[in-house]
Amino acid sequence: MTNCLCLTDRAVVEVSGEDRTVFLQGLLSQSVEGLGEGEVRYGALLAPQGRLLFDLFIIGRPGAVWLDVAASRRDDLVARLRMYRLRARVAVEPVAAAAWTAWPDAPGPGWTPDPRAPGLAWRAWDPEPEPDGTATAEAWRRRRLEFGVGDAEDFDFDRDYPVELNFDLVGGVDFAKGCFVGQETTSRMKRRGQVKTRLVPIRFEGPPPPRGAEVLNGELRAGEVRSGVDGVALALLRLDRLQGELSVNGRRVRASPIDDPAG
Repeated sequence: MTNCLCLTDRAVVEVSGEDRTVFLQGLLSQSVEGLGEGEVRYGALLAPQGRLLFDLFIIGRPGAVWLDVAASRRDDLVARLRMYRLRARVAVEPVAAAAWTAWPDAPGPGWTPDPRAPGLAWRAWDPEPEPDGTATAEAWRRRRLEFGVGDAEDFDFDRDYPVELNFDLVGGVDFAKGCFVGQETTSRMKRRGQVKTRLVPIRFEGPPPPRGAEVLNGELRAGEVRSGVDGVALALLRLDRLQGELSVNGRRVRASPIDDPAG
């Protein structure tokens, strides 16, 4: 059975105009060059200091690029992009388009694989015909947590670094594209082995701990829970404290780090 869900926590911003590719190429962590119509990439807009401001799906459209962003941050994204616009020949506007996800199969034509992990899901924006919403937000949360993939609810914007949130592991950073906002810090953390913490799946028995619950390694703080469902959650953990007896609120948990495809 195919599960379909309208993602009401996502919203869309359109960037159009003849300079749109050059404009976005100098800002986003993911390359926009050669983006085909209907193609979807994953990336971010960072603060100059390298901290995450917006997680983004980047969608090729006729004469434009759509940016799928957390709905609560859409207006901030519009304001930020307009601030960077200066003399670039671009227009930045909100778009009334609904974002959808489906799994394990595409409900029909016009759906694109979610670029963050093979087999995770499919994505579409205002698909035709509109599918039945046969899944719940909780089912989608479980799906991506089982794959170890974070989403906006797992991120502390303006605080977290993208490599800590595994953007380098889910195709959210193109390290070969050249300069982008926050590139220096992001590249240094990755290339010099300065990643001290990461978003890591943890498994346990019973209901999930609340967001912000402390993860302990013995008596030492190892990190904090970000989101979860029964039996699985994501936690931001210190990599040097993954081994040993981990617990949250007195319950034992085990960590299952995702692999770096680059080794």
